[in-house]
This record gives sequence, C-alpha cells and structure tokens, in this order.
Amino acid sequence: MCGILGVVGRTPVNQLLYDGLQLLQHRGQDAAGIVTANGKTFHMHKGSGLVRDVFRTRNMRSLLGNAGIGHVRYPTAGSASSLAEAQPFYVNSPFGIVLAHNGNLTNTDELKSDMYRNDLRHINTNSDSEVLLNVFAHEIAARVENASLTPDAVFGAVEAVHRRIKGAYAVVAMIAGFGLVAFRDPNGIRPLVMGSNEADGSTEYMFASESVALDCSGFKLLRDVAPGECVYVTFDGGDMHSKICAANTKLAPCLFEYVYFARPDSVIDGVSVYQSRLNMGEMLAEKIRKQFPSMEIDVVIPIPDSSRQSALQLANALGLPYREGFIKNRYIGRTFIMPGQAVRKKSVRQKLNPVALEFAGRNVLLVDDSIVRGTTSKEIVQMARDSGAKKVYFASAAPAVRFPNVYGIDMPTRAELLATGRNDEQIAREIGADAVIYQELDALEQAVQSINRDLDVFEASCFSGCYITGDINEAYLDAIEAARGKGKAQPEGDDPSSKLVDLNLNVAEQNLM
Repeated sequence: MCGILGVVGRTPVNQLLYDGLQLLQHRGQDAAGIVTANGKTFHMHKGSGLVRDVFRTRNMRSLLGNAGIGHVRYPTAGSASSLAEAQPFYVNSPFGIVLAHNGNLTNTDELKSDMYRNDLRHINTNSDSEVLLNVFAHEIAARVENASLTPDAVFGAVEAVHRRIKGAYAVVAMIAGFGLVAFRDPNGIRPLVMGSNEADGSTEYMFASESVALDCSGFKLLRDVAPGECVYVTFDGGDMHSKICAANTKLAPCLFEYVYFARPDSVIDGVSVYQSRLNMGEMLAEKIRKQFPSMEIDVVIPIPDSSRQSALQLANALGLPYREGFIKNRYIGRTFIMPGQAVRKKSVRQKLNPVALEFAGRNVLLVDDSIVRGTTSKEIVQMARDSGAKKVYFASAAPAVRFPNVYGIDMPTRAELLATGRNDEQIAREIGADAVIYQELDALEQAVQSINRDLDVFEASCFSGCYITGDINEAYLDAIEAARGKGKAQPEGDDPSSKLVDLNLNVAEQNLM
C-alpha cells in the first residue's frame, strides 16, 4: 500500500508533486521520491523518510520540467526499509523509463526467472516494482519502430504486461521524450483516479491514488482509471489517449481501503470514503441492537482517527453519547505501518493519551476501524481500565482479520493475526475487553456497495481467505511468511533520513535495447 502521483502540466510541476505527495503521506511513511521530465532528461530525488524530510529547497530547484511522477513508499511483506527500494525506479532503455507502483505482484519470482533467461534483464533489488518496470520496458522495446513510439505501441506493451504479471498494481510511468503512462490491474484492486485542470488554454492531467490529491491541487476529478485500462498523455501538446488493455476485467476494489487506508475526504471508485464509514457505523449499530440488546453502554469512544465516522454514526443510531476519550499525538507515526513489534508496542502510549474524565465509572464502547495483531487494542483497553472504566467493550468496523493480504498491504503472518484460531470470546479475553463485536463481512460490503451499486465484487481476502486473482495457495502463503521472517526492518541506529538519491538522468543519446 503506497501512494502514487503523476502530472503532465503546462508549467513546472515540482511543487505540485511535492504538495500532492504530502496529501498522500498517510499511504506510506518509509520513503518518498519524485522524478520530473524536462525534454529528454529526467531529474530524480528520493530518500528514506517522510516527504517533508526527504525534500529540501535545493532538491526542489533541481526537479525541472512540466511533467513528473511521485511516490510515497510503504514496505510490503518480506521487504526491508531500504533506500535501494525507494521509488520511482529507472531503466535507461528503451528511451529511458521511470515508474512508480502501488500494489504487489504475486508471480515476482517467476517473472525474475523469465526476464533473466529470455528478456536478458537484471533486477537489482527485491522490489516487485523494479520487476514490473523491467517487464514494461521490455514490452515497450519490442514495439519501437524507427526510434518512435505510438499510442498503439504503448497500449500493446500494457496488454503484454497484463498477460505476464499477476497481482495488484496501479502504475504511473514516464517514457523520456514521449509521455506519461498510467494503468491499473484487470481487477482494479488498488485505486487510481484521474483529473484535469485548464491552464494557459490547454489541459493538464493528474493521476493519483486518491482524489484528495486532485481536490487540494486544483484539479477536477474526471473518473477512476478503469480495471485493465491504460491512459497515455503525450508531453508535446498533452494529448490524452486511453484503451482497455486486458481481455477479462472486473472491478474488485480492496475493502480495506475504505476501512482504514484512504482519507475520509477521498472518493474511490465512485464511493465516498466518508459516507462508507458512516454506513459501517450504522451497520455495526444494527448488529449490537440485535445481538447484544442487554449490553449496557454509557458512552461511545473512537480510537482516532480512521474510526471516528463509524463511531459517531454508531452512537447516533443507538442514541448514545459520543465522546473523544483519547487525544492523539500527531507527531507519532501510525502504529500499523511501523516495522517491528517492539517499536509498535512502545508507541501506543506515546501516540494516544486517555481523557480520564470520559472513562471514570462508565461502561465504554471503544470503536476502532479494525483489529489486526491486537497489540494496540490490548494497550488501549488497559488504558481505559486504568482511567477508571467499569466495563470496556471493543467494536471493530471491519470483520475479523484472519488471513494475510498479498496485494500490497503488509499484513502479518497468520500466526501473528489475533483472530486466527480464536473465537470472539477468546479474542476479548486476549485484549482484556468484556466483549468484542466485529462487523459482518456482508454488512461491510453493503456499507460500500450502497453508495455505488455498480460494485458487486470486492477484494476481501484478509477477511474471507478468498483471493481474487485465483493464484494464491497454501504454498504461496507459506513462502511469503518465510520471506517476512527474513525481511526485517533497518537495524536500530541506522538513520534512514540521511540516505538520499539525487540524479539527473540525461537519456537523450541512449540507444534502444
């Protein structure tokens, strides 16, 4: 789960990309990068850390050009926090191509082997995004004629990419001297939206993981990039071309985007994230009303921030007081994203502090977006008890997470997931709550589908164990869990913020592959 951004403008886009990445910062805090295109020259700067820490004035001044792509990185299963895997990635042939990717490929090892034997390309990192870039570059090279590149050649290359790779991917890429390419996997698992802005009598285009990046940048949301679609915008004149490049497509967006990852002010696949979370609270209230009629609740308290809308609507539906019982330190990273259990456990009380007045002598219903490992939930329940709560109930706006996610979310192994092998009563005991209430999967789907009736399939594997791409089995899950054990985070004491890459890549004179 990362954030990607691409712009073809009429004026310099460096500030636009920086601002857009800050709006997508919640999607990844491990690394950030920007590449701009100035003629046939790419200018790149990337580094480990937050956007505000990676880019300085001198870096921004070097990012010349009216087109560019950006990325904020969130490390996925088995990967380490490493500058080498910060995006965008670059290859010098054909023409010079840079690429940023959100998602996760599920046949990376097969692709690596195939590229080494047949494509004669070498992969330098463990990142599946570098693999994707090299597959794309190889297919582009196969369609170059007389050093020129047509929209049909680009579409043909993306068609071949769809045939060769499996998994989840939303992509923005630039081909030096030609244009920007954006495409999305045939299942539409990871989000990608496009917008436009009129400037100097012509149209500028922006692509982003979430619509909030468009809204706050002055761009009008046009639509989502469709599953299997490729959109190509040329640098000279900004002409936009699009085509569905996959034979079998269906829209199956990831449900966890609506539960947790996306900002509430975003619209993804025609669904307001804010409204979907209100609906989740309504559905959860209905379950409590029917299945727990004797539960005595004095107050509903959200675990900030992503559960606020659900908790508010739940309280309204049950006619209960809604109170802010935890104050969040906004300068502490989101614990779900932090690598390493020791860091995660330590950070909970640094991140949240209870308002004792709201807990003392009360039966409280805590509402969170989800329960994954349970480490954070256990700490929060204990904080509520330490603040004087009589009883502590814990409600999750999402169903029980029992299976790993293989499509770009760094879910723990099955053994680390709290709900694996436990029923609700056992989970409640594990986190110290008097009761745990989970959302039902069909209710969660309805909460989203009621806003956009065209959505009839969702990627919900972490709840159901059903993987939409059809290529995931026990052997695959065992392999990624083994890789996860080897791919540890950066050693303590190694300061990632000091590691930066700043390059000007002049690709004008390079030969074609």
